[in-house]
Amino acid sequence: MEPQCFSAVGSIAKLTSFTILLAFLLSCFTFTSTEAYDALDPTGNITIKWDVISWTPDGYVAVVTMFNFQQYRHIQAPGWTLGWTWAKKEVIWSMVGAQTTEQGDCSKYKGNVPHCCKKDPTVVDLLPGTPYNQQIANCCKGGVMQSWIQDPPNAISSFQVSVGAAGTTNKTVRLPKNFTLRAPGPGYSCGIAKIVKPTRFLTSDKRRWTQAMMTWNVTCTYSQFLAQKTPTCCVSLSSFYNETIVSCPTCACGCQNNATDPGSCVEPKNPYLASAVAGSGKSANTPLVQCTSHMCPIRVHWHVKLNYKDYWRVKVTITNFNYRMNYTLWNLVVQHPNFDNLTKIFSFNYKSLTPYVGLNDTAMLWGVKFYNDFLSEAGPLGNVQSELLFRKDTSTFTFEKGWAFPRRIYFNGDNCVMPPPDAYPWLPNASPKRIISILGPVMTAFASLVILLAYA
Repeated sequence: MEPQCFSAVGSIAKLTSFTILLAFLLSCFTFTSTEAYDALDPTGNITIKWDVISWTPDGYVAVVTMFNFQQYRHIQAPGWTLGWTWAKKEVIWSMVGAQTTEQGDCSKYKGNVPHCCKKDPTVVDLLPGTPYNQQIANCCKGGVMQSWIQDPPNAISSFQVSVGAAGTTNKTVRLPKNFTLRAPGPGYSCGIAKIVKPTRFLTSDKRRWTQAMMTWNVTCTYSQFLAQKTPTCCVSLSSFYNETIVSCPTCACGCQNNATDPGSCVEPKNPYLASAVAGSGKSANTPLVQCTSHMCPIRVHWHVKLNYKDYWRVKVTITNFNYRMNYTLWNLVVQHPNFDNLTKIFSFNYKSLTPYVGLNDTAMLWGVKFYNDFLSEAGPLGNVQSELLFRKDTSTFTFEKGWAFPRRIYFNGDNCVMPPPDAYPWLPNASPKRIISILGPVMTAFASLVILLAYA
């Protein structure tokens, strides 16, 4: 724990709640581990399974399958890139459903030349439309993998690899090491390969089980801190009971700096917008955002819209400020205590997330297929919106102290920057009870004065 934190703990404990105090204490510790942990998806990971399905004279044939067990984090175009380091001098004779990005030096081979001779191969998925004789099941999606909740059948990706100059038995095979996963950029940390119980396969006629010769797993977890230095989204707030619109925090995702980085953002009416979007040599994945005070590619706006006797209504709007990115199959994760009484949601899909038993305060929202599951680039069509209707729980419901606003919001698995709590739209200071309490003594004094004058 940092030394300067000790002196502050006492005073903060007297002024704030336990939750805020706990968050402050956690911020005082320095964590050096790169292992990832997501409080809303504590078991989420990408598991890479290698099944050795047959032996060859100088090695083996394996089917490599990637499972995206993350509930709401998916891999979008241009897709995943998988790498590892061979333990010995293995080579890849052939691949089905994927390919390596480089062949490497295969000059010592004559006649039959391997697909890849690199010590540390890098593998990418094949594109849709690949000829059928080069495909296997769950391949050829351009490296795109959906999240486990949104689309489980498409949360799997596979390829087949024939390995040579390797062991030919369970005892002589050496497991690959130093696994890396980019999806499509950094953010994932992979553990070591571990031998597990061989996978069993059911034949197509469902009458016979077969078994892999050998199986090992690699688990990769995601960390937003490793993925990018700055956040990628922010949250703004408003309500019907207060004219104040709380914007995203200034410089939430970076600051405009025309002096050192003149191409960091672009005005929507810039006559050279089209050429700027095309890029000046920059990667298509490099954001080109509209110039704003927050400089975030994505803004999520939460508006407390209406108040009924037994219900209250919220409008959620997601706006894309990135001129270089269309978001396909986007999703939103929102944490709010009233999600245990969500009555109706309009034009979004909904799934309750319960990472902990007995706690139902988190929801995953995503677009309706062929309607609003595609969030277009920045511009007139670069937004999607929906409304949520909540039933009031009289024991907890209130508009006071910002209770009606979300605790946290994730867009595509990344935590969005929230405004500071003291900036939230508050209820007006004056209320009917307060007005009566002020006018009461005045009216009493006035009545007394009238009586005195009458008897004077």
